[in-house]
Amino acid sequence: MTTFDYDLFVIGGGSGGVRAARVASETGAKVGLAEEHRMGGTCVIRGCVPKKLMVFASHYGPAAEDAREYGWDYEGGHFNWSRFRPKLHEELTRLEGIYRANLERAGVKIHDARATLTDPHTIELSTGESFTTKHVLIATGGAPYVPNTPGAELAITSNEIFSLDAFPERILIVGGGYIACEFATIFKGLGAHVAQWYRGAQILRGFDDEVRGHLAEIIRGHGVDLHVGLEVERMERRAGRIWVKGTDGREDQFDHVLYATGRHPNTDGMGLAEAGVRLGRWGEVEVDDYGQTSVPSIYAVGDVTNRIQLTPVAIREGMAFVETVFNGNPTKPDHDLVPSAVFTTPEYGAVGLSEEQAREQEPVDVYCAAFRPMQTSFIGRSERVLFKLVVSRATRKVLGCHIVADGAGEMIQLAAVAIKMGATKEDFDRTVAVHPTMAEEIVLMKQPIRSH
Repeated sequence: MTTFDYDLFVIGGGSGGVRAARVASETGAKVGLAEEHRMGGTCVIRGCVPKKLMVFASHYGPAAEDAREYGWDYEGGHFNWSRFRPKLHEELTRLEGIYRANLERAGVKIHDARATLTDPHTIELSTGESFTTKHVLIATGGAPYVPNTPGAELAITSNEIFSLDAFPERILIVGGGYIACEFATIFKGLGAHVAQWYRGAQILRGFDDEVRGHLAEIIRGHGVDLHVGLEVERMERRAGRIWVKGTDGREDQFDHVLYATGRHPNTDGMGLAEAGVRLGRWGEVEVDDYGQTSVPSIYAVGDVTNRIQLTPVAIREGMAFVETVFNGNPTKPDHDLVPSAVFTTPEYGAVGLSEEQAREQEPVDVYCAAFRPMQTSFIGRSERVLFKLVVSRATRKVLGCHIVADGAGEMIQLAAVAIKMGATKEDFDRTVAVHPTMAEEIVLMKQPIRSH
């Protein structure tokens, strides 16, 4: 019988890889893990966590303005990046330490190095060390993609945005996905002049069309200079700023240009193809329902597989992998009805199908309400929240729920439980409203606004 140095070697110290390594080690397996950057991966170090802290920070300035309308006396203030940034990085360091400590407590051997495959059972580290392993788990996540535009080397991505030396007075966000839209509203809330350029016809491709239009209108209403059908033609450094020319001929100058134009799986130079692992068009690791690749000893979870790019999904996939391989209980991760939130201002929470997806599948009724919530209508703000249910006409099951409102991320988590359980529109209808709340609207919409 072949003897290996490890039962499992995980490449990647993000949420999915760390969870899989820790839980596998707790089964008694000998586990190693390599991470070439910082423990915690994209979510903890370069994504969800620092972004959400910036979202919180971006709300206080507008909230202070609203407070004056509610009778509070405040003197004017401004956002102090030099005070916020160190606290942000202290928190990221604290969380990284927790990830590392949890691995060590579980008995996982951590290697702070880049790992590559030399064959289906051999790992080589950038330190020169080499190990054999019975199983390999690829959990290297994704990396920002920047198009090959003249001057693109002047741009930054979400990897660098949290470490800027100075807060930008003027910033251009290139892209129309959720990362681009989130940073546009974050920097606007913090007091920057923000422009957002997106080559597509409407922001948030893949989400519900009605919501996309609703959010675009709100983002513009908040003062973001949002343009669709517009790309960067070229960029140059001029007089300390970045001069940008658009494909429509417009010119402008910015302190920073942030590209949020998508993410590609992080598989370059890892030796995967050479080891026999099939990769997709963008470098994604192709896996079956159990996370196994074309090479039986190699598995993959998380964004590197380019399925659903969400941290909780990567964690679920990591847990299913351990259950399948180390507990002898073949388990498929459940990718159905996964809720998500876009942390713009206001937030967008969604679970299930968009109206467009649902009507391609079957006849549906659409219930929708857009209204001015009590808190902001009292002070004369015209912005409207939106609640939407997409319902099967045959079964009456709620196929999709969409909410645009402050706190939509919190609301959609709870709505997702009911929808995951198969709740019908009549289940919603017979639930008593909590008054006065915005969320009560989700049980008060009685008549469909349209049917397909």
